[in-house]
Amino acid sequence: MVVTLMYFDDCPNWKIADERLAQLSEELTDVTLERRLVGTPEDAERHEFRGSPSILVDGVDPFAAPDAPVGLSCRVYQTPDGPAGSPTVEQLCRVLSI
Repeated sequence: MVVTLMYFDDCPNWKIADERLAQLSEELTDVTLERRLVGTPEDAERHEFRGSPSILVDGVDPFAAPDAPVGLSCRVYQTPDGPAGSPTVEQLCRVLSI
């Protein structure tokens, strides 16, 4: 399984997602963690970037709504504790089937 963390530098939330994914990838032997910097609006369009951080599992964004806007913005995730800048560890475990 390939997990891709897509982000842009001006959004601080990607670092939280990166820490959580790195922790989980240590527990999984069949996961490759990649990071992709999205630097321009054109990159965002090309990669269908739904905001930072975006997490793709084998190329699919399991957290994106079909009508979610594309662009360079910080993303908000709905978590059990309310809106947050990154999915919880439990939400990541669920999409990674841990």
